[in-house]
Amino acid sequence: MEKDRNSLTSLKDIIGNLLGNGSLPFNPDDAGIWKFWDEIVGSAVSKNARPSRIKNGMLRVTVSDPIWLQELQFIEESIREKLNDKLGRNAVKKVEFKIGPKSET
Repeated sequence: MEKDRNSLTSLKDIIGNLLGNGSLPFNPDDAGIWKFWDEIVGSAVSKNARPSRIKNGMLRVTVSDPIWLQELQFIEESIREKLNDKLGRNAVKKVEFKIGPKSET
């Protein structure tokens, strides 16, 4: 039976279906990355680098310039381990650093 095109679906139902069926390319619990970022990397790094997205365990971080990109590549493993420890699971498998405008959160 085809659903009436004029019927509306509530936002609650839409969000519930998205979160409930596991089809999202990210885990909503990964939002903690943005919450803990400043604490984990410190104020100097957080002024010059911000996470921009996570997908399939790959965390993309936007950095302000090539110098910060290089510095952060040296401590990628430490950042990844601290994030996973704070989240209580192995959410971040790799951190990718890209130069670009820092996203504000």
